[in-house]
Amino acid sequence: MEYIYGALLLHSAGKEINEENLKKVLTAAGEKVDDAQVKALVAALDGVDIDEAIKSAAMPVVSAAPAATEAGETKAAEEKKESKEEEEKKEEEAAEGLAGLFG
Repeated sequence: MEYIYGALLLHSAGKEINEENLKKVLTAAGEKVDDAQVKALVAALDGVDIDEAIKSAAMPVVSAAPAATEAGETKAAEEKKESKEEEEKKEEEAAEGLAGLFG
């Protein structure tokens, strides 16, 4: 993950994401640099529009949050309804029990 964070740091600073710059960032962060991983990441990011990748990665998170909230609200509403029905049932049973006392 540190390698990706380093690449994102370079991107946000407006610096070129190349092997030399990424190695400098990782070294400054106190990481032991693996040349093969640096080379692989730089090659994988070649031609990638990082801003677009970040936007497309953030979209599902943003749209999933309201759905989760709605599901939580629905579940809470169902539990409240069930609780209310149980309470009404108990009241009915209590009323029936009192009616039996008076014949």
